[in-house]
Amino acid sequence: MLGARPQRSDDSYNRKGFDHNNPATFEPSMAELAGLGVNYIAPPMWMLVTIRDGRIVPSAYARDAKAAGLKIITWTLERSDPLVSGGGWCYQSIANVTRSDAMTFELLHVLAQDVAIEGIFSDWPATVTYHANCMDLD
Repeated sequence: MLGARPQRSDDSYNRKGFDHNNPATFEPSMAELAGLGVNYIAPPMWMLVTIRDGRIVPSAYARDAKAAGLKIITWTLERSDPLVSGGGWCYQSIANVTRSDAMTFELLHVLAQDVAIEGIFSDWPATVTYHANCMDLD
């Protein structure tokens, strides 16, 4: 075993052909990671969400990770291009619906409630703290 809480900082997005909505491109698969003793994965936020019917929802990557019992820590909230213009790299999977700074809270809500992340890195922790307090999260 690698340690009490082995994790994988996931940079699969650098691999040619990777698609966060296509489990066939996950190498290793989420089940294989769990079988290796990995408990936590740490992908960028955009890999965890997608758009369905105009709404932000968990991606196949997030659903497969949860199904395999993996816990998720993600990065980096509020390190993006202006949200009025789509948010850039950090918001690339939801750029089509990203049109205002309010998207920060909508994305954070989906990550916390629907994806069920364990934690998130942020350049400005006041936003995460405010959301956690309003939602009565630990």
